[in-house]
Amino acid sequence: MELIVEALPGRFDFDTGRTALVMIDMQRDFLLPGGFGAVLGNDVSQLASAIAPARRLLDWARRLRIAIVHTKEAHAPDLSDCPPAKRERGVPSLRIGDAGPMGRILIDGEVGSDFVPECAPETGERVLRKPGKGAFYATDLGDWLARRHIDTLIFAGVTTEVCVQTSMREANDRGYRCLLIEEATASYFPEFKQATLAMVRAQGGIVGWTASIEALPGA
Repeated sequence: MELIVEALPGRFDFDTGRTALVMIDMQRDFLLPGGFGAVLGNDVSQLASAIAPARRLLDWARRLRIAIVHTKEAHAPDLSDCPPAKRERGVPSLRIGDAGPMGRILIDGEVGSDFVPECAPETGERVLRKPGKGAFYATDLGDWLARRHIDTLIFAGVTTEVCVQTSMREANDRGYRCLLIEEATASYFPEFKQATLAMVRAQGGIVGWTASIEALPGA
């Protein structure tokens, strides 16, 4: 099915059969107290605004049978995929791998690394564990998309300026057409979100397009 979205910097058209929704890191560790976002000193309530729009976006994609990928930033229990420079940076109250209120911080299989209930994957949807910020780094996402002949990616999730933007830039370099849904993404720093939206769509969409969820036909 061909759809057209009124987006910025201009109209965005795509074929739902060649499109995937990439929902970035809607995990307890980033969105709830006691997780990685909180131990870094952030106000996690700043991300709450993205949850309902993200769920609405997921429901829309499910109705249209658009492929869905849920990423989760989480490390192996032995931290073999967590570089020391990542674990040791800053002065957080807890570091990656330390025991927190929702289990070991940012470790795969722990309660904190799982998704918030509103954005939990459904049967048949891809869950992609990534050890870095970008969805393509040290994962098989590129091969998975290629096997499905996907050329367009719709992005949402957290945080806008870190994992979402990194993944969009990776996708852009690989030739994917990218659309970011504005209400379904958030940052601990609202001004960072706005700056990222502006950067993505600058210069004729140098990284991609952005649009309101209201612009999606049928959403």
